[in-house]
Amino acid sequence: MRDLNETNITDAVLAKVRQSENPRVRQISEALVRHLHAFVRDIEPTQVEWDAAIEFLTRTGQMCGATRQEFVLLSDALGVSMLVDAINHRFPGGATETTVLGPFYVQNAPERDLGDDISNGMQGEPLLIEGSVSRINGAPLVGAIVDTWHADGGGFYDVQNATGQEGLAGRSRFRTDEHGRFWFRSIVPAFYPIPDDGPVGEMLKSQGRHPYRPAHVHFMIGYPGCETLVTHVFLAGDKYLDSDVVFGVKNSLIKSLEFQDVGETARGNLVDQPMKALRYDFILTEERSAVA
Repeated sequence: MRDLNETNITDAVLAKVRQSENPRVRQISEALVRHLHAFVRDIEPTQVEWDAAIEFLTRTGQMCGATRQEFVLLSDALGVSMLVDAINHRFPGGATETTVLGPFYVQNAPERDLGDDISNGMQGEPLLIEGSVSRINGAPLVGAIVDTWHADGGGFYDVQNATGQEGLAGRSRFRTDEHGRFWFRSIVPAFYPIPDDGPVGEMLKSQGRHPYRPAHVHFMIGYPGCETLVTHVFLAGDKYLDSDVVFGVKNSLIKSLEFQDVGETARGNLVDQPMKALRYDFILTEERSAVA
């Protein structure tokens, strides 16, 4: 433990972290030391640069609180959140693909009746959303919980209190009907920037990147015995589809808006005004513990 230098210090630190009795802690600690030391050797930071890195992480932590998690933004903007999501959702072919939860999810959103309008004062074009939930074998999932939320026509979520509406808006929970179907009405969401007035925003600017996410509707869908699905449906044609700041876009999750006239819809529902329509059918996979 004496006379350590750049050629032997890594081995010395590894010898210490290997003393952990917990094999997972030992595995993670060893990997952390190896990769972090390799990173430092690769970039050879000056002391000023390393001090700036510590200060950046300090300010990132200081911006974390009950209404904002700057470290989650950092994880998102570096693609780490999507990498973790991909590792943890190696679903079989045919299942709907996942993407990140995002920072605007609200637990226990109000449950509404199928066909209800959830916009509650949000500004934007009227939107019809119709979909279904089934297993990979095509069997409909009756009574599945469909949790949904999205931004308004200006790119703001209700919790940001930007549009003046009272209470929750653009979010709700539904239960699929006897055919595994659901439908509701709202407004067309817009693209929006992640919060960029902190350290993560500074990082994006220094990297020559924008802070925007393409327009999308969030879904969290659960059913007993199935893996809970967390995903988005992205609106086709959005200018940020190929440069999503959190790297969350997948081709299978992009859908074009259709035109829906007054009267009966393609899924047999009734609307009383013309509007845009977004239709998507979700496929859930069996719970991994149940498969095993």
